[in-house]
Amino acid sequence: MTTSDMAAASGIGDTPRENPCAQCGTPISTPEWIEPGQGRISYLWHCRACGYRFEAIAIFEEHLFEHALAA
Repeated sequence: MTTSDMAAASGIGDTPRENPCAQCGTPISTPEWIEPGQGRISYLWHCRACGYRFEAIAIFEEHLFEHALAA
């Protein structure tokens, strides 16, 4: 499953892009992996410039998450 397939399956419309590497600051075009969860989405980033990998988590306010489930 590709990153865009995972994004579509998770119900998110916009995959984050050009996130700066937490180690060297180089922009990373797209996350390597997206994992949706209850009220959150985790993103795994891998910097090809320095090899650093890190996770970023988006946490949604409960009322926004409940609205998304109802749609």
